[in-house]
Amino acid sequence: MSTYPLPRVRLTAAAAVTTALALALTACGGDGSGDGSGSGKAKSAGDGKVAVTDATGAKVDVPAKPAKVVALSELDLDSALALGVKPIGLTAGRGQKGAPEYLAARAGDIPVVGAVTGPDIEKVLRAKPDVILAGQLADQKVLQQLKAIAPTVVTIGKDKDWKKALDLTGRALGKQNEAKSFLAGYDAKVADLKKKLGTRAGATVSVARYSAKGTAVMQQGVFISDVLKDIGFKRPGVQNDRGQGHSTPISDEDIKQIDGDWLFIGTLAAKGKDADLFAELKTKPAYRDLGAVGSGHATEVDGSKWTSLGGGLAAVSVLEDIQKAMAAK
Repeated sequence: MSTYPLPRVRLTAAAAVTTALALALTACGGDGSGDGSGSGKAKSAGDGKVAVTDATGAKVDVPAKPAKVVALSELDLDSALALGVKPIGLTAGRGQKGAPEYLAARAGDIPVVGAVTGPDIEKVLRAKPDVILAGQLADQKVLQQLKAIAPTVVTIGKDKDWKKALDLTGRALGKQNEAKSFLAGYDAKVADLKKKLGTRAGATVSVARYSAKGTAVMQQGVFISDVLKDIGFKRPGVQNDRGQGHSTPISDEDIKQIDGDWLFIGTLAAKGKDADLFAELKTKPAYRDLGAVGSGHATEVDGSKWTSLGGGLAAVSVLEDIQKAMAAK
């Protein structure tokens, strides 16, 4: 799992965090270890708090009904909004200045307290959160600083399973029933989509991303591959294998590897540099020769939703995109 660099903090904020840390180590969530599954129900910890086990196995005492939540990953933001909780702070999405594009209407006015590279400790401190959702943050020094500010829950496990993250977030925010209801609703939407797709539910579907770095395919072990697996789609070539990172670069000479019965290709911006580059890609003979392109089965999608960390709202929106692209043709 990647780690974030330790953020720079002005002396005043650093002093405040240091002072708070001495108190937090005895008053806030514990650092005990467990199996890392984050499973089980939230248990009462007394004094209006409940104890949850986060994705690292640490036991954390959180307010039973937190009112001020900071979300330090795209998935945390998605999960909180899916459960009806609007955070008071977020970290900018991958390639974004603020919330991911697909969440902009719901979260565009939420203050930014960090970036993909890590949180701004001083901004998190000023937000005065009741709970911090720390995504997959692994830097122990940064985690200690966050725990000095408020109970901090690492929500994303090594498998990056958005459903487990949503369930854990539900327990951390006192929204367990809402999490169960959302997941049941998602399963129902998947079943409905399968019926509408008919035989196409067994099609071979490719997902790629395009940026200034070129073309990359989405392999197993990432959000979008889990959603496609729920539907029952097959995947072409290397997309059946677990990737080493978030996505696997493909050279122009190997662009055939992104072909399939259907192709969904994501960019992080509908306008600007990524869009211009993608327009250029579409003029290349190798791309135009792809079977999915020739048959009219290639669809450009929002990369902030399809090819990032994802989440429950992203998953439901992906189902809608697939229905629009595949069920009507």
